[in-house]
Amino acid sequence: MSATFTGDLDGKATPLPHFWEHTVGSGHATLALRADWQAQLRRAHDELGMRHVRFHGILCDDMGTLICQSDELLYSFFNADQIFDFLLSIGMKPFVELSFMPSALSSSGQTIFHYRANVSAPKDLAQWSVLIHKLVSHWVDRYGLDEVRQWFFEVWNEPNLTAFGSGSQSDYFALYRYTVEAIKTVDSALQVGGPATADNAWVTDFLDFCTTNALPADFVSTHHYPTDSFGQPGDDTVTQLAESTRSALREEARAVRKQAGTLPLYYTEWCTSSNPRDPMHDDPYAAAFIVKTVLEANGLMQGYSYWTFSDIFEENYFPSVPFHGGFGLLNIHGIAKPAYRAFELLHGLGSALMPVQGTHPTVDAWLVRGEKSAAVVLTNFALPRHPIANETVSFTLTRGASQASGSLQRIDLEHANAKRRWEQMGKPDYLSAALVDELHEVSKLQTEPLQFADTGGSHLIELELPPQSVAVIHFDC
Repeated sequence: MSATFTGDLDGKATPLPHFWEHTVGSGHATLALRADWQAQLRRAHDELGMRHVRFHGILCDDMGTLICQSDELLYSFFNADQIFDFLLSIGMKPFVELSFMPSALSSSGQTIFHYRANVSAPKDLAQWSVLIHKLVSHWVDRYGLDEVRQWFFEVWNEPNLTAFGSGSQSDYFALYRYTVEAIKTVDSALQVGGPATADNAWVTDFLDFCTTNALPADFVSTHHYPTDSFGQPGDDTVTQLAESTRSALREEARAVRKQAGTLPLYYTEWCTSSNPRDPMHDDPYAAAFIVKTVLEANGLMQGYSYWTFSDIFEENYFPSVPFHGGFGLLNIHGIAKPAYRAFELLHGLGSALMPVQGTHPTVDAWLVRGEKSAAVVLTNFALPRHPIANETVSFTLTRGASQASGSLQRIDLEHANAKRRWEQMGKPDYLSAALVDELHEVSKLQTEPLQFADTGGSHLIELELPPQSVAVIHFDC
């Protein structure tokens, strides 16, 4: 079955703000003190356009934010300042996730992750309020009110999951009340929101609670993954994805967009799966999923924070295998995965979506226009165990490009795929500097010329698109 599309460069444009560049995720606050983490984040900003970063644990004991020594509460914001100083120095800002519970305020010993983050509720909400007020006041003093008003303060992480606390709405709502009131007493224009839930949960309940109690909510935040709520308990990731549905994340976001009303909506976590050791995170599959998911989410949200930019990540343990299925766009050596190159291609697009006609079971097409150039974006994607094959794609530009040629960039099994070369090397557990350099080179996007056929005032673009792939054709217009 051929894939045939038509795009109109003179049609009505739909704005395409680069909402996916608003925020990108990371794992754990203390990692932000590492030089390699900082180098990789600088790349994500410079090469992908990422503007904010969100991570867990700014309040954890290993950050030293609040500890109890000889029955005295001691506050230290030095480590947090070091991180935020760095972010501002490279042109980024924090999306501040206020988590997890300092042991000095914890009501139980419930922890999560390798770094034993305490996820219990505060034993004293008033003391929690003091901590938040002191911390935010300090940042206003240090960075200035104009700066901090541009940040986002998100209360907790996935409170609907018992892994991150009690899973009780009432507990979270009490925490939110004390947090937002503490922040707003510093300055009413500081941006605070939630409920930071997993799987699109509690949004209506959260907003109803805020309205009923006259509490501000400046934005809505939540998370989703294509493995959420699909399959049966205990299913492996491939089975969960196989039981998912095409464009499930778009449909979920549409529902949440309606619930959020006129408030800004930020998805502060999403990925190709919620498995921290999913081999497909390192494959071209992820690139095709990302491009398709991002472009069809246009207009539904103000920020779409991919989880995460780097495999420098330690929720389970800190791995040493170069390609271990981690969430990151970059591996531990800073080698770009196909997913990273997907965001690089997206970053290079213009800001106007032009009309496209045509449908296909696995191939999707978009026409994106910039000021003096345009791009045809193609993906050939299917969920695991769903039918997919090599496809011949024909794309007709009803008004031709300024020249009968353009350039082509691909992500697929044979292009921008460092993991495949690593596998051909025999999957070494540790890499020499020479091997790292080789894999960096293989990971890069390659550009090749592409001729268009003139069809009497229009131009026809034809190419083969393998399974789980991305192709972008750039041309002047």
